[in-house]
Amino acid sequence: MVDTSARLLRLLSLLQARHDRSGAELAERLGVTTRTVRRDVERLRGLGYPVHSARGTAGYRLGAGAALPPLLLEDDEAVAVAVGLRTAAGGSVAGIEETSLRALAKLEQVLPARLRHRVGTLHSATVRVGEGGPRVDADVLVAIADACRRHESLRFDYTSPRGGTTTRSAQPHRLVSFTRHWYLVAWDTDRDDWRSFRVDRLVLRTPNGPRFAPRDPPDGDVAAYLEQRLSSHAWPVRATVALHASAPAVADRLWPGTGVVEPVDEGSCLLHVGADTARDLAWMITSVDVDFTVVDGPQGLVDALRAYGDRCLRAVRRS
Repeated sequence: MVDTSARLLRLLSLLQARHDRSGAELAERLGVTTRTVRRDVERLRGLGYPVHSARGTAGYRLGAGAALPPLLLEDDEAVAVAVGLRTAAGGSVAGIEETSLRALAKLEQVLPARLRHRVGTLHSATVRVGEGGPRVDADVLVAIADACRRHESLRFDYTSPRGGTTTRSAQPHRLVSFTRHWYLVAWDTDRDDWRSFRVDRLVLRTPNGPRFAPRDPPDGDVAAYLEQRLSSHAWPVRATVALHASAPAVADRLWPGTGVVEPVDEGSCLLHVGADTARDLAWMITSVDVDFTVVDGPQGLVDALRAYGDRCLRAVRRS
Protein backbone atom coordinates (compact mmCIF):
# COMPACT_ATOMS: atom_id res chain seq x y z
CA MET A 1 0.00 0.00 0.00
CA VAL A 2 2.87 2.37 0.81
CA ASP A 3 4.45 1.75 -2.59
CA THR A 4 1.12 2.33 -4.33
CA SER A 5 0.50 5.61 -2.47
CA ALA A 6 4.00 6.87 -3.23
CA ARG A 7 3.56 5.93 -6.87
CA LEU A 8 0.24 7.78 -7.04
CA LEU A 9 1.88 10.92 -5.71
CA ARG A 10 4.69 10.59 -8.23
CA LEU A 11 2.16 10.07 -11.04
CA LEU A 12 0.24 13.16 -9.93
CA SER A 13 3.49 15.15 -9.91
CA LEU A 14 4.32 14.04 -13.46
CA LEU A 15 0.86 15.00 -14.69
CA GLN A 16 1.13 18.41 -13.06
CA ALA A 17 4.51 19.11 -14.62
CA ARG A 18 3.30 18.89 -18.23
CA HIS A 19 -0.04 18.92 -20.06
CA ASP A 20 0.19 15.66 -22.01
CA ARG A 21 1.96 12.46 -20.98
CA SER A 22 1.75 9.23 -22.92
CA GLY A 23 1.03 6.03 -21.06
CA ALA A 24 4.34 4.56 -22.21
CA GLU A 25 6.29 7.59 -20.94
CA LEU A 26 4.56 7.48 -17.57
CA ALA A 27 5.22 3.75 -17.27
CA GLU A 28 8.91 4.26 -18.00
CA ARG A 29 9.23 7.12 -15.50
CA LEU A 30 7.46 5.12 -12.79
CA GLY A 31 9.14 1.81 -13.55
CA VAL A 32 5.85 -0.04 -14.03
CA THR A 33 3.75 -1.39 -16.89
CA THR A 34 1.25 0.64 -18.89
CA ARG A 35 -1.49 -1.52 -17.36
CA THR A 36 -0.42 -0.38 -13.89
CA VAL A 37 -0.48 3.23 -15.11
CA ARG A 38 -4.08 2.75 -16.28
CA ARG A 39 -5.06 1.36 -12.88
CA ASP A 40 -3.31 4.24 -11.08
CA VAL A 41 -5.06 6.77 -13.30
CA GLU A 42 -8.40 5.22 -12.33
CA ARG A 43 -7.40 5.50 -8.66
CA LEU A 44 -6.65 9.21 -9.12
CA ARG A 45 -10.00 9.67 -10.82
CA GLY A 46 -11.66 7.89 -7.93
CA LEU A 47 -10.03 10.38 -5.56
CA GLY A 48 -11.52 13.27 -7.53
CA TYR A 49 -8.60 14.24 -9.78
CA PRO A 50 -9.78 15.14 -13.31
CA VAL A 51 -7.36 13.01 -15.34
CA HIS A 52 -8.47 13.09 -18.99
CA SER A 53 -7.41 10.83 -21.81
CA ALA A 54 -5.44 12.90 -24.33
CA ARG A 55 -6.81 12.62 -27.83
CA GLY A 56 -4.65 10.96 -30.44
CA THR A 57 -1.69 10.34 -28.11
CA ALA A 58 -2.85 7.37 -26.01
CA GLY A 59 -1.87 9.51 -23.07
CA TYR A 60 -3.25 11.50 -20.17
CA ARG A 61 -3.79 15.08 -19.16
CA LEU A 62 -4.62 16.60 -15.75
CA GLY A 63 -7.53 18.98 -16.20
CA ALA A 64 -9.08 21.68 -14.06
CA GLY A 65 -11.46 20.40 -11.43
CA ALA A 66 -13.94 21.90 -9.00
CA ALA A 67 -11.24 22.27 -6.33
CA LEU A 68 -7.52 22.97 -6.41
CA PRO A 69 -5.62 19.67 -6.04
CA PRO A 70 -2.51 19.45 -3.86
CA LEU A 71 0.50 20.76 -5.76
CA LEU A 72 3.61 18.63 -5.65
CA LEU A 73 6.68 20.85 -5.95
CA GLU A 74 10.34 20.06 -6.47
CA ASP A 75 12.78 21.61 -3.98
CA ASP A 76 13.76 24.55 -6.20
CA GLU A 77 10.13 25.14 -7.14
CA ALA A 78 9.07 25.29 -3.49
CA VAL A 79 11.82 27.80 -2.66
CA ALA A 80 10.88 29.93 -5.68
CA VAL A 81 7.21 29.99 -4.65
CA ALA A 82 8.08 30.92 -1.05
CA VAL A 83 10.35 33.77 -2.18
CA GLY A 84 7.69 34.98 -4.61
CA LEU A 85 5.04 35.01 -1.87
CA ARG A 86 7.30 37.01 0.43
CA THR A 87 7.91 39.50 -2.35
CA ALA A 88 4.19 39.74 -3.16
CA ALA A 89 3.39 40.39 0.50
CA GLY A 90 5.31 43.66 0.31
CA GLY A 91 5.02 44.45 -3.40
CA SER A 92 3.20 47.02 -5.51
CA VAL A 93 0.00 45.02 -6.10
CA ALA A 94 -2.62 46.07 -3.56
CA GLY A 95 -5.01 43.61 -1.98
CA ILE A 96 -2.86 40.46 -2.06
CA GLU A 97 -0.60 41.09 0.94
CA GLU A 98 -2.73 39.18 3.45
CA THR A 99 -3.51 36.30 1.10
CA SER A 100 0.20 36.04 0.21
CA LEU A 101 1.11 35.79 3.89
CA ARG A 102 -1.55 33.12 4.50
CA ALA A 103 -0.31 31.06 1.56
CA LEU A 104 3.29 31.52 2.71
CA ALA A 105 2.40 30.31 6.23
CA LYS A 106 0.80 27.16 4.79
CA LEU A 107 3.79 26.49 2.57
CA GLU A 108 6.43 27.05 5.25
CA GLN A 109 4.54 24.75 7.62
CA VAL A 110 5.09 21.78 5.33
CA LEU A 111 8.52 22.67 3.95
CA PRO A 112 11.31 20.29 4.92
CA ALA A 113 13.77 21.79 7.39
CA ARG A 114 16.50 22.17 4.76
CA LEU A 115 14.23 24.19 2.48
CA ARG A 116 12.77 26.25 5.33
CA HIS A 117 16.33 27.13 6.29
CA ARG A 118 17.14 28.27 2.73
CA VAL A 119 14.05 30.47 2.57
CA GLY A 120 14.69 31.90 6.04
CA THR A 121 18.35 32.60 5.26
CA LEU A 122 17.43 34.51 2.11
CA HIS A 123 14.77 36.51 3.97
CA SER A 124 17.06 37.43 6.87
CA ALA A 125 19.84 38.50 4.50
CA THR A 126 17.55 40.71 2.39
CA VAL A 127 16.73 44.33 3.22
CA ARG A 128 13.83 46.09 1.52
CA VAL A 129 14.47 49.81 1.01
CA GLY A 130 11.76 52.35 0.21
CA GLU A 131 8.06 51.98 -0.31
CA GLY A 132 8.30 51.11 -4.00
CA GLY A 133 5.99 52.49 -6.64
CA PRO A 134 2.28 53.33 -6.49
CA ARG A 135 -0.01 50.49 -5.45
CA VAL A 136 -2.27 48.95 -8.06
CA ASP A 137 -5.35 46.83 -7.47
CA ALA A 138 -4.87 43.13 -8.22
CA ASP A 139 -8.41 42.88 -9.64
CA VAL A 140 -7.61 45.66 -12.12
CA LEU A 141 -4.47 43.82 -13.29
CA VAL A 142 -6.43 40.59 -13.70
CA ALA A 143 -9.21 42.37 -15.63
CA ILE A 144 -6.71 44.00 -18.00
CA ALA A 145 -4.78 40.75 -18.47
CA ASP A 146 -8.02 38.92 -19.28
CA ALA A 147 -8.93 41.59 -21.85
CA CYS A 148 -5.47 41.18 -23.42
CA ARG A 149 -6.00 37.42 -23.63
CA ARG A 150 -9.52 37.68 -25.02
CA HIS A 151 -8.68 40.58 -27.37
CA GLU A 152 -11.47 42.74 -25.93
CA SER A 153 -11.39 46.53 -26.12
CA LEU A 154 -11.21 48.56 -22.93
CA ARG A 155 -12.67 51.92 -21.93
CA PHE A 156 -11.22 53.73 -18.94
CA ASP A 157 -10.83 57.13 -17.32
CA TYR A 158 -7.19 58.16 -17.40
CA THR A 159 -5.54 60.88 -15.32
CA SER A 160 -2.61 62.52 -17.08
CA PRO A 161 0.56 63.19 -15.08
CA ARG A 162 0.13 66.86 -16.04
CA GLY A 163 -3.42 66.94 -14.69
CA GLY A 164 -6.82 66.38 -16.20
CA THR A 165 -8.84 63.21 -16.74
CA THR A 166 -10.04 61.90 -20.09
CA THR A 167 -12.01 58.85 -21.20
CA ARG A 168 -9.92 56.60 -23.43
CA SER A 169 -10.73 53.68 -25.70
CA ALA A 170 -7.94 51.19 -26.40
CA GLN A 171 -7.15 47.71 -27.64
CA PRO A 172 -4.97 46.21 -24.87
CA HIS A 173 -1.84 44.34 -25.92
CA ARG A 174 0.37 43.67 -22.88
CA LEU A 175 0.87 44.55 -19.22
CA VAL A 176 4.46 45.51 -18.44
CA SER A 177 6.02 45.77 -14.99
CA PHE A 178 8.75 48.37 -15.47
CA THR A 179 10.95 49.55 -12.57
CA ARG A 180 8.39 50.47 -9.85
CA HIS A 181 5.27 50.84 -12.00
CA TRP A 182 2.74 48.81 -13.98
CA TYR A 183 1.99 49.92 -17.54
CA LEU A 184 -0.58 48.94 -20.15
CA VAL A 185 0.67 49.02 -23.74
CA ALA A 186 -2.32 49.35 -26.04
CA TRP A 187 -3.50 50.62 -29.41
CA ASP A 188 -5.32 53.90 -28.76
CA THR A 189 -8.30 53.79 -31.12
CA ASP A 190 -9.03 57.52 -30.75
CA ARG A 191 -5.46 58.54 -31.64
CA ASP A 192 -4.87 55.68 -34.08
CA ASP A 193 -1.48 54.88 -32.56
CA TRP A 194 0.25 52.89 -29.84
CA ARG A 195 0.20 54.37 -26.35
CA SER A 196 1.35 53.39 -22.85
CA PHE A 197 -0.75 54.00 -19.73
CA ARG A 198 0.19 53.86 -16.05
CA VAL A 199 -2.21 51.35 -14.51
CA ASP A 200 -2.42 53.22 -11.20
CA ARG A 201 -3.75 56.25 -13.11
CA LEU A 202 -6.64 54.50 -14.88
CA VAL A 203 -10.12 53.50 -13.75
CA LEU A 204 -11.75 50.81 -15.85
CA ARG A 205 -15.27 51.21 -17.22
CA THR A 206 -17.49 48.18 -17.66
CA PRO A 207 -18.42 46.27 -19.64
CA ASN A 208 -15.51 45.73 -22.02
CA GLY A 209 -15.85 46.78 -25.63
CA PRO A 210 -15.96 44.63 -28.77
CA ARG A 211 -13.35 42.06 -29.67
CA PHE A 212 -10.57 43.03 -32.07
CA ALA A 213 -7.95 41.41 -34.27
CA PRO A 214 -4.58 41.56 -32.45
CA ARG A 215 -1.83 43.70 -33.98
CA ASP A 216 1.89 43.08 -34.14
CA PRO A 217 3.64 44.60 -31.10
CA PRO A 218 5.02 48.13 -31.50
CA ASP A 219 8.57 48.13 -32.87
CA GLY A 220 8.46 44.34 -32.61
CA ASP A 221 9.20 44.47 -28.87
CA VAL A 222 6.81 45.79 -26.23
CA ALA A 223 9.52 46.21 -23.57
CA ALA A 224 11.83 48.16 -25.90
CA TYR A 225 8.92 50.35 -27.04
CA LEU A 226 7.94 51.18 -23.47
CA GLU A 227 11.51 51.90 -22.42
CA GLN A 228 11.92 54.31 -25.32
CA ARG A 229 8.63 56.04 -24.52
CA LEU A 230 9.52 56.46 -20.87
CA SER A 231 13.08 57.55 -21.61
CA SER A 232 12.28 60.45 -23.90
CA HIS A 233 8.92 60.83 -25.66
CA ALA A 234 6.72 61.00 -22.57
CA TRP A 235 8.72 63.75 -20.81
CA PRO A 236 8.08 67.50 -21.13
CA VAL A 237 11.81 68.29 -21.54
CA ARG A 238 13.83 66.23 -24.03
CA ALA A 239 17.33 66.28 -25.44
CA THR A 240 19.81 64.34 -27.56
CA VAL A 241 23.50 64.25 -26.76
CA ALA A 242 26.43 62.61 -28.54
CA LEU A 243 28.40 60.42 -26.15
CA HIS A 244 32.09 60.03 -27.00
CA ALA A 245 32.06 56.28 -26.41
CA SER A 246 30.55 53.25 -28.10
CA ALA A 247 27.02 52.10 -27.32
CA PRO A 248 28.18 48.83 -25.67
CA ALA A 249 30.61 50.80 -23.47
CA VAL A 250 27.85 52.99 -21.98
CA ALA A 251 25.02 50.43 -21.86
CA ASP A 252 25.85 49.25 -18.33
CA ARG A 253 26.11 52.82 -17.04
CA LEU A 254 22.47 53.69 -17.70
CA TRP A 255 19.71 53.11 -15.18
CA PRO A 256 16.54 51.53 -16.60
CA GLY A 257 14.44 54.30 -18.10
CA THR A 258 17.30 56.81 -18.15
CA GLY A 259 17.48 57.05 -21.92
CA VAL A 260 17.68 55.30 -25.26
CA VAL A 261 21.11 54.72 -26.80
CA GLU A 262 21.48 54.85 -30.59
CA PRO A 263 24.79 53.45 -31.95
CA VAL A 264 26.72 55.70 -34.37
CA ASP A 265 30.14 54.14 -34.80
CA GLU A 266 32.82 52.34 -32.77
CA GLY A 267 33.67 55.47 -30.80
CA SER A 268 30.37 57.30 -30.35
CA CYS A 269 26.63 56.96 -29.87
CA LEU A 270 23.57 59.15 -29.35
CA LEU A 271 21.67 59.29 -26.07
CA HIS A 272 18.02 60.38 -26.22
CA VAL A 273 16.79 61.44 -22.80
CA GLY A 274 13.77 63.10 -21.23
CA ALA A 275 12.91 64.51 -17.80
CA ASP A 276 10.62 66.92 -15.96
CA THR A 277 13.17 69.75 -15.88
CA ALA A 278 16.38 70.80 -17.65
CA ARG A 279 18.25 70.45 -14.35
CA ASP A 280 17.16 66.80 -14.11
CA LEU A 281 18.41 66.29 -17.68
CA ALA A 282 21.82 67.74 -16.78
CA TRP A 283 22.14 65.34 -13.83
CA MET A 284 21.10 62.31 -15.91
CA ILE A 285 23.52 63.09 -18.75
CA THR A 286 26.53 63.77 -16.51
CA SER A 287 25.82 60.67 -14.41
CA VAL A 288 26.80 58.51 -17.40
CA ASP A 289 30.39 59.73 -16.76
CA VAL A 290 31.35 59.99 -20.45
CA ASP A 291 32.41 63.04 -22.45
CA PHE A 292 29.51 64.35 -24.51
CA THR A 293 28.27 67.08 -26.84
CA VAL A 294 24.76 68.51 -26.80
CA VAL A 295 23.16 67.84 -30.18
CA ASP A 296 19.61 68.97 -29.55
CA GLY A 297 17.89 70.34 -26.48
CA PRO A 298 16.39 73.40 -24.82
CA GLN A 299 18.44 76.42 -23.83
CA GLY A 300 17.64 75.53 -20.24
CA LEU A 301 19.78 72.40 -20.58
CA VAL A 302 22.80 74.44 -21.65
CA ASP A 303 22.26 76.83 -18.74
CA ALA A 304 21.86 73.92 -16.31
CA LEU A 305 25.09 72.28 -17.52
CA ARG A 306 27.00 75.55 -17.15
CA ALA A 307 25.65 76.07 -13.65
CA TYR A 308 26.54 72.47 -12.75
CA GLY A 309 30.10 72.94 -14.07
CA ASP A 310 30.57 76.26 -12.28
CA ARG A 311 29.39 74.71 -9.02
CA CYS A 312 31.93 71.90 -9.36
CA LEU A 313 34.74 74.35 -10.16
CA ARG A 314 33.90 76.49 -7.12
CA ALA A 315 34.01 73.40 -4.94
CA VAL A 316 37.50 72.55 -6.26
CA ARG A 317 38.79 76.13 -5.72
CA ARG A 318 37.59 76.16 -2.13
CA SER A 319 39.36 72.88 -1.35
